[in-house]
Amino acid sequence: MSYKHNLIKERFDVQITAENQTFKQEFELDKNANYLIGIALTSSRDDLMFYRGSQKILLNDMELFPEGFESKLLMSGLNVAPDNRLITLGELGTGNGKIEIAYTDKAHELIKFVPYRVTIYTFSVIETNSEY
Repeated sequence: MSYKHNLIKERFDVQITAENQTFKQEFELDKNANYLIGIALTSSRDDLMFYRGSQKILLNDMELFPEGFESKLLMSGLNVAPDNRLITLGELGTGNGKIEIAYTDKAHELIKFVPYRVTIYTFSVIETNSEY
């Protein structure tokens, strides 16, 4: 049996420490990754991310999600099968492998701010030509 690729799953955390602010961070994907195929967003406080959060996500300066893209559109619940929880992106070349996120917390009348963590998971492919 031959395998043409392997999957790399990486986790990057952004700490949201103050309300009504934007938190920008840049992360490097695994240097062996050839293609980014998907992402997923989670949080230590899903309720805060759902009601208060939006973000802009870039791959090597290519916009994946524009500024102000609501976090609730990138979330999935427990009722979603584990294999369906990521946002598929096709096969985007990773180039220099840089993911940038600008996450914005905005006040919402339904939920009070407390510090929380937003996590972005990336799913990348390494192409190989090995036989097993």
